[in-house]
Amino acid sequence: MKKYNNNELAAMYCNCCGKKLKIEHGIVKEGVFTAEISWGYFSEKDGEQHNFDICEDCYERMIEKFKIPVECRNFKEFL
Repeated sequence: MKKYNNNELAAMYCNCCGKKLKIEHGIVKEGVFTAEISWGYFSEKDGEQHNFDICEDCYERMIEKFKIPVECRNFKEFL
């Protein structure tokens, strides 16, 4: 969950555990997984948009439960 102050990111919390993530000058200074989905036809949430942020620890716990592992590739350039 993100909180803004004058269009600058002021605070961010993990939607899963509630941990406050480290922010400096509007920049997140630790690993975070951000998701956004706009639900469409054929779902029970048609017309809803969901957004959430998960800290790296909660992300690891979440993907451990997957039957099919996440696809992981290394990259050389950081944007």
